[in-house]
Amino acid sequence: MEPLCRNLDLKPTHCSPISTKFMKPTSLPRHSHRLSGLNRPRSKNRSVLMVPCAWYKPEAESETQRLSSQELMRSLGKGLFGFAAATAAFASVCCDSPALAESLTVAFPASRAQEVNTVQRTLVETWGLIRETFVDPTYNHQDWDSKLQQTMVEMFPLRSADAAYKKISGMLSTLGDPFTRIISPKEYESFRIGSDGNLQGVGLFITAEPKTGHLVVLSCVQGSPAARAGIHEGDELIEINGERVDGIDGEAAAQKLRGRAGTAVTVKVQSSEASGSDYSIREVKVPREYIKLSPLSSAIIPHRTADGHLTKTGYVKLSAFSQTAAADMEHAIHEMESQDVQAYILDLRNNPGGLVKAGLDVAQIWLDGDETLVNTIDRDGNMSPINMINGHAITRDPLVVLVNEGSASASEILAGALHDNGRAILVGNKTFGKGKIQSVTELHDGSALFVTVAKYLSPALHDIDQVGIIPDVQCTATADMLNSPKDWLLKEKSSVSSLEADSCIMVAEHELDVQQSKGTAS
Repeated sequence: MEPLCRNLDLKPTHCSPISTKFMKPTSLPRHSHRLSGLNRPRSKNRSVLMVPCAWYKPEAESETQRLSSQELMRSLGKGLFGFAAATAAFASVCCDSPALAESLTVAFPASRAQEVNTVQRTLVETWGLIRETFVDPTYNHQDWDSKLQQTMVEMFPLRSADAAYKKISGMLSTLGDPFTRIISPKEYESFRIGSDGNLQGVGLFITAEPKTGHLVVLSCVQGSPAARAGIHEGDELIEINGERVDGIDGEAAAQKLRGRAGTAVTVKVQSSEASGSDYSIREVKVPREYIKLSPLSSAIIPHRTADGHLTKTGYVKLSAFSQTAAADMEHAIHEMESQDVQAYILDLRNNPGGLVKAGLDVAQIWLDGDETLVNTIDRDGNMSPINMINGHAITRDPLVVLVNEGSASASEILAGALHDNGRAILVGNKTFGKGKIQSVTELHDGSALFVTVAKYLSPALHDIDQVGIIPDVQCTATADMLNSPKDWLLKEKSSVSSLEADSCIMVAEHELDVQQSKGTAS
């Protein structure tokens, strides 16, 4: 995803006081899930941020206003900061997007702890992004400029980056929106891997056992270096490159396993089939390669209708909305169409969402024409529909979508689009109810800021936020079925019979029979 601001100049300086005019952007930044409904007109009210000690040399003199000494004193009397530090740092945030060409200059006293000084800059960057894009222009009915002052005062005496980041999180928590948050560089790296669907590593999914803390293999990506090396689900990870992994969490171990394609990592594992014996422990050298992670699994379920005819039902499970989700689904549907599948089940249960654009792209696989996919409401209350343009569905066969309380965000956008346009019947339990859209911006230190930038309504103008979507037919599947590893469909010959044992899939097949008996494609 494209960062909001690419050019960031931050450094301590002895400086002269000026202020800059900071205008609200006319639209959101360009990123992978930009929505037309989020554009808003330029604000006529320019806000001038008065600072006690700042220096920014703008590209155009019109972007700044020099203050007289009397004006400065009046500004400081009401000022954002009350520091009388001889050394200060400044943040000048600029954007290459024409809609965000304005600049903001903020002065702050530079912490003597270098790691805290870095987080100070992140704080200013975070504050500025919230100021210009957060969906609630009242910032939960508080003075957002004063909130920066308060947080900077609290951060200044700190000595560790972790403590400083907690102050940023605390500032964000006052917005009253749990989805607006900051994550660390390591967490953002994992997020990007999940969104991009690609990584360089060995193809292992690992987790820590709750009782023992031991790291065990959850699954191997099919055909990956780890799978070829004979590492299996349930094997325990003992060492990575000669270092014991006792006491480290799954993410730290995953970081050690990842690396540049063409390199190798040596791992020591204990087989799950012979635990406790010395000969069950072995050491293997595993090459790192480019690993493609698909969020999609599929299968064809043979189904006999009430009148005795044998038909084929295509089953597609989508576990997340990554950049590859739509392409992977399109490939799966084409393949099943070539095998004479006559109806489909799309399983979105426990899919927490992901990239909004991916959800919209998947919807267009199933819909025709110029249908409305979702309606967005920006911070000024303007509603804008997002419509398809001359869409052509890959298939018009009957469709049932499975949802539950774990289906959220992009899952709800997709389910609402298919349901409200009369394309699918919904089966399962009420969805999570997340009717908000976030932008994701990488910050200068490698961390990332998630900001709620819009609310959305379904095509039929149903408000989903904190309400969810109630399916047409309700049912509940067993936890074991829903919590199975995501690639279990590819590993078990009994997968089809396991699917047939899922009570919600049984209900879905019945609904498909009803549709087909009416001679209509939903």
